[in-house]
Amino acid sequence: MKKKIELLSPAGDLGRLKIALLYGADAVYIGGQNYSLRANATNFGIEEMKEACSFAHNLGKKVYQTVNIVFHNEDIEGVYDYLKEAVDAGIDAFIVSDPFIISYIKKHFPNVEVHVSTQNSTTNVETVKFFQKEGVDRVVPARELSKNEIKELVDTGCDIEIFIHGAMCTFYSGRCALSNYVTNRDSNRGGCSQVCRFAFHIDSGDEHKFTMATKDLNMARYIKDMIEIGVTSLKVEGRMRSHYYLATVISSYRKIIDAVYADNLTEEFMSEQEKILARVANRETSTHYFTHMADETDQYYTGRQELSNQDFLAYVLDYDDENHMVTISERNYFEPNTEVEIFMPSGKVISFTVDKIYDQNMNEIEKACHPEEILKLKVDEFVEKDSMMRIKVQ
Repeated sequence: MKKKIELLSPAGDLGRLKIALLYGADAVYIGGQNYSLRANATNFGIEEMKEACSFAHNLGKKVYQTVNIVFHNEDIEGVYDYLKEAVDAGIDAFIVSDPFIISYIKKHFPNVEVHVSTQNSTTNVETVKFFQKEGVDRVVPARELSKNEIKELVDTGCDIEIFIHGAMCTFYSGRCALSNYVTNRDSNRGGCSQVCRFAFHIDSGDEHKFTMATKDLNMARYIKDMIEIGVTSLKVEGRMRSHYYLATVISSYRKIIDAVYADNLTEEFMSEQEKILARVANRETSTHYFTHMADETDQYYTGRQELSNQDFLAYVLDYDDENHMVTISERNYFEPNTEVEIFMPSGKVISFTVDKIYDQNMNEIEKACHPEEILKLKVDEFVEKDSMMRIKVQ
């Protein structure tokens, strides 16, 4: 039987990495202090990288390192030493876009996998075959591919990794020059300023503004399709997203994948997960190229709104089994009689109505209204550390 499909999560720092793995990711991809396309994320120094790899490997999971900028001559200095340091830290694979680095890794670190980044914009079978001959272990193709095109790449025998959730680039899989022209920040070397999400004035005689931003990607309903055509890895975008976002998205996709393999994926279950995924996002979503050639329905032009909700109420710090009290760090306002649910790293979800709220000294308070305040609630069922509390999804 073919190996179970991998769920791959972003991790912008050590805290996010731990949350992603605890909530069900099989592997994470991270950026170092250099050579990564998310220069504005916190990213990982070598010591943090060692801790990350140790944490993941103890769980039987993997860590992939992005080295996927478009290299200019001045960028090459120091990269070989950097690769060795990352390998010594325990990295399982490098995600690369520039061809020169492939042969170097395969020659000097044969036990480390090489994954070709989506930044390379791979869209056809012949390119995948070329990379196979170069020793590449996995290809992350361009995001502008249909289901049938992805299947053709899978049929080459190469491992194929597909993006399933998160922000989409307006341009060809990240190959954008607008950021350079408008803000003098090179998106292909980690400095993307998301110019495509700017609202531009137009000479139309009215107050309308123009944007060219894409809607976010959401492939929840097509996980089964990708399992059936033989995709190796399902990738979530978002190294700069919050702990709550990662916990929610990874947990939902973990449950969907497991339900497919258990052959008990129902419409009711899928609708529930779609509601959860919709509420954690602040933009509309689409399947983009997977089901059809992307058109105006997959794009924002004018009048879009990106409103964040306050569903995330608290982060669980501890649970007192003897007194049935959960200790939380508050994130958003709530009060007694609020209907909430706690979702846990194991996948378990419990729902209840908030009764009394106590401060950390067990003094009863009227409401929770100070972000990161340490509070206590009575919860009869056991609650796992690192769980999250949110408004009950209706």
